Amino acid sequence: MLDTALLISLTLIVLAMSMNVYRLAIGPDVPDRLLALDTLYVNSIALIVLLGLWLNTKTYFEAAMLIAMLGFIGTMAICRYLLRGDIIE
Repeated sequence: MLDTALLISLTLIVLAMSMNVYRLAIGPDVPDRLLALDTLYVNSIALIVLLGLWLNTKTYFEAAMLIAMLGFIGTMAICRYLLRGDIIE
């Protein structure tokens, strides 16, 4: 039962990631592309966590934590650059 739920979840996450890539490529404005990129890294974290559950290993959870930290810092830096024109004041 758990394998079926994980397989369905993996499929839906990959579908969501493909829609994010489409919005990233076609997005009309820079904020739309930024939001698509932010959602893409959140979906990649979910994909890595589900893969770690499916393969029953803890290594993937550490990778998901690293991606979460780097994604947050990257999003904050890009938002500051778009709003102010510089990253560090």
